[in-house]
Amino acid sequence: MKKIGLIYSFNTNKTSQAAKKIGEQLGNAVVHVNVENITEKEFLKYDNMILGVATWFDGELPNYWDEFVPAIEDMKLKGKTVAIFGNGNQKGYPENFVDGIGILGKLLESRGARLVGFTSAKEYTFESSQALRGDEFCGLALDFENEASKVNGKIKKWAEQLKKEFD
Repeated sequence: MKKIGLIYSFNTNKTSQAAKKIGEQLGNAVVHVNVENITEKEFLKYDNMILGVATWFDGELPNYWDEFVPAIEDMKLKGKTVAIFGNGNQKGYPENFVDGIGILGKLLESRGARLVGFTSAKEYTFESSQALRGDEFCGLALDFENEASKVNGKIKKWAEQLKKEFD
């Protein structure tokens, strides 16, 4: 398997926890990269990427991703395969559950990237999400607030899925 850039904020508690667990599941193929310091050149260096994103406030990207969006908007990502995981709170923010996944997913696809790692939305209770594609999320939705006991199992299952979906 090619090297996978696992890109997330090292300064976030739950996203970092999830990223470390994903990295453990995928082993030596993973290179941890802090999105808060990333350059366009480093982002483009990986053909396979896993992006970690929380959803802030009323369905917004965290500042560190939002500030990198203009750079992504200028990139050509054809040939890149990307999986996205994100944290949300389906009870506290049911109207924009894991929107960050959907916002990044739509942007990356518009630039030519191929998204992988879709997961079922059926076991969640929420009103709406920009991450929804039919009855699936375009990534891995994690809810540490309401389903902390399910996080490890979801990550393990998702990592196995990604091993098959990455080139």
